[in-house]
Amino acid sequence: MIDTGRLRILHQVSLHGSFSRAATAMGLTASAISQQVAALERDVGTAVVIRTSKGVTLTAAGRLLVEAAETVTAELAATRQRIDRLAGGRTPLRIATFGSGGRALLPDALTALLAVHPELELTVLEREPEHSLPLVRDGSADLALTYTLGEPRPLTPGEQRRLIWAPLADDPMYAVLPRRHPLAGRTRLDLSELAGERWVLGCLKTEEHLRRYAAGVGVELDVAAATTDYFFAQALVRAGVGVSLIPRVALAESAEQAVVELGPYRLVRHVAAVTTRRAAALPHLVLLLKLLTGRPG
Repeated sequence: MIDTGRLRILHQVSLHGSFSRAATAMGLTASAISQQVAALERDVGTAVVIRTSKGVTLTAAGRLLVEAAETVTAELAATRQRIDRLAGGRTPLRIATFGSGGRALLPDALTALLAVHPELELTVLEREPEHSLPLVRDGSADLALTYTLGEPRPLTPGEQRRLIWAPLADDPMYAVLPRRHPLAGRTRLDLSELAGERWVLGCLKTEEHLRRYAAGVGVELDVAAATTDYFFAQALVRAGVGVSLIPRVALAESAEQAVVELGPYRLVRHVAAVTTRRAAALPHLVLLLKLLTGRPG
């Protein structure tokens, strides 16, 4: 028999990449984590992690066990949900979303959903994609709004057996300039034309990707300000602090800033909804996915 508690520990090790970080997340010691992983290896008769000075990586057997851990955890969460419905007559629906996507896509969809399913008890969590997807995998969230930058990133073969990735929208980035900027009157510009500008970043998570994108056209980002809020970033642009790249769903309406399309190459966020195949069969999730994707019926 494989101990499910040890599976859960291995899952946390895989998420955090080291015994010490997994221990911090679980409120345990690194020694206790190491001992439980070693016991799991004895249970299955093979190594499940490779230990290095920089942390740990999973072996092929370890990856299989982590996939099993996600399945077990999701099944237990689904069972807990069904028990809660029996006990209280309410149906919990937990959604994890990144901020700008949730603001643009969720309110109308949730209004329509609750009109049909008033029994739902909603919980909405603001999480970036690297945090929201694990919540869906382990059953802590029923659905996540997420995105990839650049090319769409498909699920791995193992994930495709359990998860559904439903594309929702392409969300291109636009150059946002102060109204008095010399290029403010343009309808389209190449990023290379902004070489030498100071920049305001509206999302710390995407800074590395933006730097690679800019470097591809010979632009080095000279960062004047970095925020986690696209609307604050645009306020700084209007104040003359610098220029910025802002996704379409987060563009503010203001006469004090100019919004200019980028070309010929556009940087695009590919927005999607992710849920498990099991959850996607529930009537309220079926409707929510239809509302988010704009499908009729």
